[in-house]
Amino acid sequence: MKAQTAPAQHPSPGPQQLFQQGESALKQNNLDLAERSFRGVLALDPQAAGAYANLGVIYMRRKKWAQALEMLHKAEHLAPRISGIRLNVGLTYYRQNNFRAAITPFESVVHDVPDSYQARYLLGLCYFFTERYADAITMLEPLWPQASSQLNYLYVLGIAAGKSARPDLEQRAFAALAETGQDSPELHLLLGKAHINRQEYDEAIRELDLAARANPKLPFVHFNLGIAYYRKQDLARARDEFLKDVAIEPDLAYNYDQLGLVNSQLGNNQEAERNLRQALRLDPSLSSSHYQLAQVYQRQAKYVQALAEIDAAAKLDPGNSSIHYLRGQLLQRLGRTREARAEMEATTRMMNEQRDKRQKELYGRPAPNPELTQEPR
Repeated sequence: MKAQTAPAQHPSPGPQQLFQQGESALKQNNLDLAERSFRGVLALDPQAAGAYANLGVIYMRRKKWAQALEMLHKAEHLAPRISGIRLNVGLTYYRQNNFRAAITPFESVVHDVPDSYQARYLLGLCYFFTERYADAITMLEPLWPQASSQLNYLYVLGIAAGKSARPDLEQRAFAALAETGQDSPELHLLLGKAHINRQEYDEAIRELDLAARANPKLPFVHFNLGIAYYRKQDLARARDEFLKDVAIEPDLAYNYDQLGLVNSQLGNNQEAERNLRQALRLDPSLSSSHYQLAQVYQRQAKYVQALAEIDAAAKLDPGNSSIHYLRGQLLQRLGRTREARAEMEATTRMMNEQRDKRQKELYGRPAPNPELTQEPR
């Protein structure tokens, strides 16, 4: 009787083979296979920085930001000299609109790789969004040869120059903007935004109307019209414009944030609550939506719910005196007198620290800039 032959044993793939498999799957956007492959690498080699870095990229693509940061920080700890890992850390914060947190990793990349166009451009935008206009110019002006054909670049540089008392650069940027834009809807959109930033709301509406007539479905044009009408306190028209932008961009959290603000001021508390909840579903980091929800609940005497929302806002924006003031009011309503007094003292201290600065109410800051956050080409 012939002996049976044992089935051939295939050796398990090693870490290098798994890594190559993961890279190939990642290039094809097969994220499930890529994740399994890189997890397999780490099971065999827990010190594989590249596997952690690629897992970070996978979670970035899935918009699972906390998991992305966890993997990227592990990769950074194992390979601190690889600038690409720190660039992805910055991008993870940037894509959550957490521009302040993105600054440090982008700065480190620019320090190590001064000619990194992407890192320098993104760092300049982060400075711009956090109102560090002179620093924004320092980062962005050297990119003129590569970026001066981009309308958003010229707009940001021009606004930053105006805020930094650089009229020469402001004029050059806006002249190039007009020449490059050539009467396009996108040009009128950006000119409208410039007028909003100068508090010239009638002029802003004229420019934005030109953009809307030329392209009624242009992203952000109705959003900015809503901002302009809101600043003129034409709340009904502001609401209509934000709703038009919702039809074009149903996943833009800022639309629902602004609709919540408008409906709250119109006394439509239930609609405002729905808007603000939707804004936070789309972007949990919007401190303005938490703040407005707290105000809605305060008006309805729902003080416990209001306090939960203002606590969330305080975690996201701890240095804002308006948040601390409202928190003090709510604590007082709940009978927590000692804590209320501490909040009011904190509010007074913050306002005194800002005495020599331009006072900013929570939403008296520059208009939101969602259309400017697109990453550089």
